[in-house]
Amino acid sequence: MKKLLTRRNGLLLLFGFALLFPLVFSENRYVLHVMTVGFIYIIAIYGMNVLAGYTGQLNLAHAGFFAIGAYAVGILTTKMGMNFWVALLLAILITCVIGFILGAIALRTKEHFFAIYTLIVGYLIYLLIDKWDDLTGGVRGLIGIPVPDPIGPITFTSAVSMYYLVLFLLVLSIFVAFRIVHSLTGRTYIAIRNSEELAQTLGINTRTNKLVSFVISVGFAALAGGLYASLLRFIGPEIAGTSMVFTFLMYLIVGGIGTLSGPVVGTMLFVWLEQSLQGFQEYRMLIFGPILVCIVIFYPTGLVGAYYSLKQKFQTPKKKPEAVLRKTVLESSSFHRREV
Repeated sequence: MKKLLTRRNGLLLLFGFALLFPLVFSENRYVLHVMTVGFIYIIAIYGMNVLAGYTGQLNLAHAGFFAIGAYAVGILTTKMGMNFWVALLLAILITCVIGFILGAIALRTKEHFFAIYTLIVGYLIYLLIDKWDDLTGGVRGLIGIPVPDPIGPITFTSAVSMYYLVLFLLVLSIFVAFRIVHSLTGRTYIAIRNSEELAQTLGINTRTNKLVSFVISVGFAALAGGLYASLLRFIGPEIAGTSMVFTFLMYLIVGGIGTLSGPVVGTMLFVWLEQSLQGFQEYRMLIFGPILVCIVIFYPTGLVGAYYSLKQKFQTPKKKPEAVLRKTVLESSSFHRREV
């Protein structure tokens, strides 16, 4: 039984479920749409997790970079008539360049000062999008963003094809995040998160590594933003708002910050919980608020972190009382011999 409940089999089961999901709900376009939006959010939250979960830098402008990626795709495709795939690559590049410039300034601050600075940057991005009518459409937003261009015989005009496209890019994003975390670069990020001063004494260039992590994070956000724009075909300035970034943060904290499966668990849980509570939208934060507070107090590492803690606790073999007593006596006798 234990052999069947391995991590590998669990991942294969989840992947198989994701592949078969459109076949079960092929007639229900709304359910497919909600699932696809959830996948896009997961890609964005993986970017937040690389920076906040593994490097220890909380970027509250993450929704702003998500919006930059979305608006870059929207402007390049609707106003310049560019191919979607070229526009998506350019959107990621533009967002990474902006992230590099802003990150180089932001990373001169630390801890809560960094979070406050990025919160201000995120709000400035929102204001820029909201007020620049000629470029972004202002409060009207951008309308008529095209779906992704065909790749050979494969088209993306249906809800099922968009679902599989986003699923493919989500799996690719998870693979990239996995490779980063389990590489020397990922261990460097974890060392910086645990103790930046100690990392510096080991010869790690903390500022450069934090900046690279920041750029990787905004790259994930830009990819998710571009997919979001092509899926909804309409975007407004609210996607850069503070409510969006705190929604991302809530998904990450509940799922498990600093874990690879946390973004998936937290996002899917809350996305479907929101759908089941649509009749209580006015009381949304009254419902989610206490849940979030309880998880932060009792399970600070999120649901995934709590699962791993319980698993480790139950798998650790308990020593027999006789063995514990024998070990205590031996340690006591050796201590007394040293004293004599």
